[in-house]
Amino acid sequence: MINKIVLVFSATFGMLAIILGAFAAHALKKKLNKNQIKSFETGVKYQMYHAIVLLVIGMNLPSVSSSLAFCFILGTFLFSFSIYGLVLSEYKKRKLRFLGPITPIGGLLLTIGWALLLFNFLN
Repeated sequence: MINKIVLVFSATFGMLAIILGAFAAHALKKKLNKNQIKSFETGVKYQMYHAIVLLVIGMNLPSVSSSLAFCFILGTFLFSFSIYGLVLSEYKKRKLRFLGPITPIGGLLLTIGWALLLFNFLN
């Protein structure tokens, strides 16, 4: 069951990374400054990296640990989507400052996910 959830999130994150990357490249490129585009692209890259990781672990680990899945899924969501929110709200001149501390929480969850994956491989 957990593997199916991991694969659903993998496909969803991958699909959204393509859509948001295209959105940034075509609709936002002329509206955002270089730093904003770079930040947005960082969110897209990390989202796609973790979509691929979720795909690999969902298909190759017989039983994905729920804590590992939780860290990668929630970490990706918090990290990437808080960046999107920060960039777009700054562009609209209504910066959502509360999102600033959410990005590193997402990064921390991603780091914990990688540590859990390492622990899984060592055992």
